Amino acid sequence: MSITAEEKAQTIKDFATKDGDTGSPEVQVAILTKRITTLTEHFKTHKKDNHSRRGLLMMVAQRRKLLDYVRAKDEERYKSLISRLGIRR
Repeated sequence: MSITAEEKAQTIKDFATKDGDTGSPEVQVAILTKRITTLTEHFKTHKKDNHSRRGLLMMVAQRRKLLDYVRAKDEERYKSLISRLGIRR
């Protein structure tokens, strides 16, 4: 259900703004998006897993808050981030 350490490291490397960057909003949103995608696939086979569904909703809300923050700081950065991740909004 969760992402592997290699996938997470690759995501951090792809979205880092500088070397050693793990806390920027871009990296956090990318990791949350990867986790949301894997959980969405999980729910296709486990339709009654309501406990994990709550966690998914909390992750989506956290990602939304981070995206709102990036949008408030820099609109162009926000647009490039959602286009790179393939998030519709």
